[in-house]
Amino acid sequence: MVDLHARDVTVGYHGEDVVHAASLELAGSSVTALVGPNGSGKSTLLRTVARLQQARSGAVDLRGATDAHEASSAPDTDVVDGLALTPKAFARQVALLTQGRPVPGGLRVRDLVAFGRHPYRGRFGGQDPDGQTVVAHALDVTGLTSLAERPADELSGGQLQRVWLASCLAQQTGVLLLDEPTTYLDLRYQVELLDLVRDLADHHGTAVGVVLHDLDQAAAVADRLVLLRAGVVVADGTPAEVLEADRLSDVYGIRVEVDHDPTTGRLRTRAVGRHHSRTTPAPAR
Repeated sequence: MVDLHARDVTVGYHGEDVVHAASLELAGSSVTALVGPNGSGKSTLLRTVARLQQARSGAVDLRGATDAHEASSAPDTDVVDGLALTPKAFARQVALLTQGRPVPGGLRVRDLVAFGRHPYRGRFGGQDPDGQTVVAHALDVTGLTSLAERPADELSGGQLQRVWLASCLAQQTGVLLLDEPTTYLDLRYQVELLDLVRDLADHHGTAVGVVLHDLDQAAAVADRLVLLRAGVVVADGTPAEVLEADRLSDVYGIRVEVDHDPTTGRLRTRAVGRHHSRTTPAPAR
């Protein structure tokens, strides 16, 4: 199993810090959800542990990696278990689904999913003997097999989101980072995606870090929640420890109520607006 840990990470843009001494632990066989208001630093922290954003201070450690044969002394490396990993070796361990990926024109769905196999190919795109089987599996579990030959630029936003998720799955990493993966998805595929996330942790030992805005979804899928506000981690723990009404009301700047669903026993939240007491008119007879 692979674990990814960030300690006291500070990240800034144009001289202004947007994440302040944040720590994050992504353990194998578990799901950690990053939650908080817009602009709280969730995506920035996720991009930093994925090497897409440079930290100004702090440390990010990847533990349990298996690509020791790709150790390198090059400056663009990560130290893992005492060894330095090249970017390609790192990509065999960590995959990131970002928001708003551009879609290259003229490519089929299958071609985009196959992008996830790039860490396993040689310098000049050499053979990848497992590639076709892995891509087919990724298409299947994301419900895309019937769309495999379709031009990717003809798909809806929700379909494209699943294509990029399939590409991450084809990367076969021990750590999977997802930045708002339910965006554009209808109710069915939101539920199926979160079920898949849970399966990856439970049955494949994957360490999953996911940014979510829906607190109820986060409570349902995650083992741990990390709540951020203005770039600072204000709470880190189980859903029951983090989702407290007073804390959420303070962080989000609106009254938030927290209770348990009487059927499932799961935590559920409700933001209370000015019209919360409005009743729905009865249908006309």
